[in-house]
Amino acid sequence: MTLPFRCLPIALIACTTMTASCAGSRPISSVAPPRLSLPAMASRPCELHRLPAAPTLGDLEVGYMIRGRQIADCDVARRLAVDTLLSERRAGEAAKRP
Repeated sequence: MTLPFRCLPIALIACTTMTASCAGSRPISSVAPPRLSLPAMASRPCELHRLPAAPTLGDLEVGYMIRGRQIADCDVARRLAVDTLLSERRAGEAAKRP
């Protein structure tokens, strides 16, 4: 009956080590990281003006102005999508920190 007495210190050390390792770890969070909704402007495809089949000088001038405005709007939408993504990532990283 000396076997249980020899295993007792090993069992106590193993139990103490497992308890200490569980107590030192952070609890697992069941909260999902925040998700931001992407504005409708950022998810729409960009439109570009097309010239008619036989453009005149007036059509070219109008098309130049319209296309410039459309490119500026597309750039704003792209910036909005990037800002939303970066904000979502920062919020997710902040939620992970204790």
